[in-house]
Amino acid sequence: MHSASPEAGTARRMVSPDTVYRQLPEGLSTKVRVPASSANLGPGFDSLGIALGLYDEVVASTTPAGIDVDVVGEAADDVPRDANHLVVRALLAGLAHAGVSAAGLHLKTVNAIPHSRGLGSSASAAVSGLAAASGLVVAAGLGNPISDADLVQLASAFEGHPDNAAASVLGSAVVTWIEPGEHAHYGARRLDVHPAIRATAFVPSTESSTSFTRGLLPDDVPRTDAIFNVSRAALAVVALTSDPSCLFAATDDRLHQPYRAAAMPETARLVAALRARGYAATVSGAGPSVLVLDTRSVDSTTRELAGEQGFRVQQLEIAGGVQIG
Repeated sequence: MHSASPEAGTARRMVSPDTVYRQLPEGLSTKVRVPASSANLGPGFDSLGIALGLYDEVVASTTPAGIDVDVVGEAADDVPRDANHLVVRALLAGLAHAGVSAAGLHLKTVNAIPHSRGLGSSASAAVSGLAAASGLVVAAGLGNPISDADLVQLASAFEGHPDNAAASVLGSAVVTWIEPGEHAHYGARRLDVHPAIRATAFVPSTESSTSFTRGLLPDDVPRTDAIFNVSRAALAVVALTSDPSCLFAATDDRLHQPYRAAAMPETARLVAALRARGYAATVSGAGPSVLVLDTRSVDSTTRELAGEQGFRVQQLEIAGGVQIG
């Protein structure tokens, strides 16, 4: 559910307490379109992500008073319709960052990204709200667009790591990192994905909690496993950008997927079955969806096998970043 989160305060702390807020006029409107994302891509835990062609759309308008949210599509009956909605909280954080406020807001969100499936729905919601704030500020003539770097920083603060958020902001694939400190700095760089690479998502009807699956991970791992993952994550950059023949080796992982397997047995079995057939399959984010990155389409027999196991198969483009207006 896209509801209140303590990380939202991190985004707000970027605003000076001495900021003088200018109020947006009524009657402004902006539209944003934000892609889904998959994080980790196997070995790149909290550091690699990719944008996928499944999009949430938000239309935000300024009103005389109050906050009103209409939701259509995925999880429409499960998310709050007030200031606790994650898109609203991100929008307010974005307005505060720009030094403006709104007397009232109306949002219409059209959700295509499944919630709690490992496809970056929370990050997409945060990016949607921040991008909407940027669009409203520009429409009012009260400032420049929020920069990509600030969108990454502000959106990442809601989740505590930047892989999904950066992919939704920048598009394509991303390498991300965190500079620790009193207020963490989230960095990201875009990678141009090789044009031959295509993505196939296998999405189950069951949901998963990121906080729960994170709790399954050990504090320490064997040095051999750490070395294994470092080499595979480095290889993933090569595979994604210039040599897709390395994708199968580059998506292997020992750092997080084995520890989560017992909690998501259907996901683990599908990943194993796909890899046994030579497909570069990984758990998408914290699961339970599965992602294949390959230069081939997944064959019909394998698609049927996944369908029999309760997974909906979707061929998705490698997406560009957030669109405003």
